[in-house]
This record gives sequence, structure tokens and C-alpha cells, in this order.
Amino acid sequence: MSKGIAKRSENYSQWYNDIVNKADLAENSAVRGSMVIKPYGYAIWEKMQAQLDKMFKETGHENAYFPLFIPKSFFSKEADHVEGFAKECAVVTHYRLRNRADGKGIEVDPDAKLEEELIVRPTSETIIWNSYKKWIQSYRDLPILINQWANVVRWEMRTRLFLRTAEFLWQEGHTAHATAEEAIAETKQMINVYADFVENYMAVPVIKGTKTENERFAGALETYSIEAMMQDGKALQTGTSHFLGQNFAKAFDVKFTDKNSKLDYVWATSWGVSTRLMGALIMAHSDDKGLILPPKLAPYQVVIVPIYKNQEQLDKITEKAKELMAALRAKGITVKYDGRDTHRPGNKFAEYELKGVPVRFAIGPRDLEQGNVEVARRDTLEKKIYPQEGIADVVENLLDEIQKNMYNKALQFRKDNTYTVDTYDEFKDIIENKGGFVLAHWDGSSETEEKIKNETKATIRCIPIDAVEEEGKCIFTGKPSKRRVLFAKAY
Repeated sequence: MSKGIAKRSENYSQWYNDIVNKADLAENSAVRGSMVIKPYGYAIWEKMQAQLDKMFKETGHENAYFPLFIPKSFFSKEADHVEGFAKECAVVTHYRLRNRADGKGIEVDPDAKLEEELIVRPTSETIIWNSYKKWIQSYRDLPILINQWANVVRWEMRTRLFLRTAEFLWQEGHTAHATAEEAIAETKQMINVYADFVENYMAVPVIKGTKTENERFAGALETYSIEAMMQDGKALQTGTSHFLGQNFAKAFDVKFTDKNSKLDYVWATSWGVSTRLMGALIMAHSDDKGLILPPKLAPYQVVIVPIYKNQEQLDKITEKAKELMAALRAKGITVKYDGRDTHRPGNKFAEYELKGVPVRFAIGPRDLEQGNVEVARRDTLEKKIYPQEGIADVVENLLDEIQKNMYNKALQFRKDNTYTVDTYDEFKDIIENKGGFVLAHWDGSSETEEKIKNETKATIRCIPIDAVEEEGKCIFTGKPSKRRVLFAKAY
């Protein structure tokens, strides 16, 4: 089945598309720029969603839901916000269709024009802060810690499954606080939650940092992001958390009475991750044979494939497989038994290799006689014979080993493809010919940032949080700089 997948080294873009399609993750829909997430792809997203939801709730957040449609006037209340999203908005202008007079199909009823157009949400700050105005009067009403699982629409012109689509799934957190200090602490807490998830569940190392003014979320005073390296050396932003200050509170007149009976505006944050994480999962780990999934996010961690010649052999193998599945499930391990008689074992092996299942068992008549099972791991493609007795303990340890190995492999790849440069010529050579992350000095001006971007297509992904002060000169202007920033081409 992997024969239909392009080689990473020859056509990375096609390789990515092939895996998304052939591993049954998603496909393009009839609506331009939108996707159908297929059951296997959605099962991975559900695993992500469940773990993130647990982490949000452990930090005190609650889920709610707000409308898909936002009155156009709401966007005009926060100038930077509307400017940031104006070119991506889908607008609803009418509420009814009618049959054409000539009987040839239907048309928009011109008499059903909305008094005020509605925007299909590109993000929900405006509609949520309109509600918060009703919810908040006193410091006793704060903080509000709300998360929403939803879909959003951003009318992208150039789309790519999971990475950039006109409609995508995500979660968006929106919190309200009595002080700037509380809001900033919330912003930092959530970028740390995202980093924890991406590193410890997705097995993808990230660099945490703040965005430059040019790259900040529209309407934010500060944006924190986590940046991951894909196998083509490009960066992928895998999560953002925004300190919004009092901008939205002022736009929607959300005030509260503090403990000293003083009236003040509320402080805000927002934060989110999306199905773009699926793209990161694919591009950070997969190989030319297909998907490689970290055990913690695999829809099933073990698949058992019987090898048999007749029904009697199949019945005996099935009976043994049930015992093994019970032992595995008792350890909390998810397992699937593939007893289909419409596919040969070789086809099944190829299918599960393509779908990235972490561990595969093969059991034949000889294995039954000898009390063994063949175990294959997807990350290294190694096969080994183990006794059936105690196999659940073996697999439990093996899954942990696979999870760690995937992270360490991705971390080593990032280290091998991260460069520190001091000249613009060296910078351009690496960006153009090698790719990867480049740490370089920058003079802090938006003008310089824009010129570097226009000349090289590399952007400042973030100012790393752990960047140490280091006197230097901007690679472009030669002006003084106190720390290096992270440059890369990005998705």
C-alpha cells in the first residue's frame, strides 16, 4: 500500500497529501477549501480533544458554546481585531431561498436580505465579550475561565488538508480577570499546557516564545506561541496564547467593581489549538511507508492479525486473541483484532503500517503451538518473538519506549537542523539551501523583520522565552541586539 506514497526526499508536499489520503485521515470536500475528516482521522482528533479537555478542566476551565454567527457591528468595535480578520470573513447576507420563476432551480430571495449581515465566526472574542458584559459586574464574578470546542471559518485562498482549510475544528479559550497580573499568568499557564500536550502526547518537541508585534494575534498586547520543526525543516505553529489586555473589555464596555469599590475594565486572554495539530503529527513523525502515531494518541495501540489456512485454525487463533486482548485491555491498552477474511495477512500488515498503528501482533498455528507471538513496532519496523505469557507487561513497556523514542528522534532532528548565525549571507544560505531553524540577532524593528521576510520568505517564529541576553549585531542592519530570535520558513 505504501507504493502509492511519494518519497519525502523527492516531493515532500505530495508525500504529505498521499499519507493524509491513503491512511484514510481526510479528503477534500465538494466545498472549496473544506475537508471531510474520515473516521480514522477523527478518532485521532478525538484522542487529542479528550486529553486537552482533561488538561483544561484540571486547570479550572469549563466548556461552553457560543453562536456560529456574529453581527458585523461587533467586529467594528475592536479596530485591530477587524483589520486582522477582514480579508478572511465569510458573510451571510440573506436568510431565505426561493424557486426561480422559470422553474430552473432556486435563487436567493432578494426580499430576505438581513438588516445586518452576519459573519461566520473566524474566532469568537467579539461574540463572547458581548456575553461577558452581562455576566460580569463585580470582582466576585471573576475570573471567568471558559473554553469552547467549535468550528471556525477563515476564507483561505490556498488550502491544504489539516494545515490550512477554509473551515477547521478547534478549541478557543476565553478568560476574564480582575488584574493584568492574573491575565498574564493565565496566558503563560496555557502556553505551558499546550507545550506539555504537544511534547508528552504528540511526541513533538517545541520552542516556547513570544511573537513579534508584526506576528501577534489581532487585538493582542502579547502573543505566546509554541513552534515545532517538521521533517522538511519548516516551522509549524502548534499553539498560541494571547494576553489581550483590556482591549475587548473596552470595546464591549465590560467593567467590574473591584474590592475597593473602584470601577475598572476587565483583563482578558484567549488561546487555541486546532486540527492543524493533525498536520504536525503527520509531518513530524511519518516515513515513506506511511503514518507513524505516538501510542498515546493512536486510535488503537495494538492490532492483532491472525495467519491461518482454514476455519479451524482461525477459530483457535481467535480464541487465543481474545485472551491476549483481555490482558492488554486490563492494562488500559487499546487493541483491535482483525479477523476479516476478505484481506490477506500481507495486505493487513501493509494497511496498519500505513495507518501508523504502534504495535502489531501476528499469530499463526506455529505460534499457538509454541506459545509465542510475533510483535512488530511501527516506529523502528523491528520484529521480535515474545512468549504469550506476560505479553501485556511487555507491550506496556514497549509503548512507553516507542513514545519516548519518537520524541527523542524528533528532538535530535531539530538539534541537527538548528543553526546559529552572525551574518546575513550565512543566514540566506541556510534558509535557501538547508532549511531548519536559525537563531540570529535582530534589531527589534518591524521594518527589518519585513525586509528579511520579503527577501528570504523566513519569518521570526518567536523570541524564545529561554533566550539568554547576548550582545550582538542585527544580521540585516548591523544595529545592536540583545538576544537572538528564531527564524524559519513556516507553514
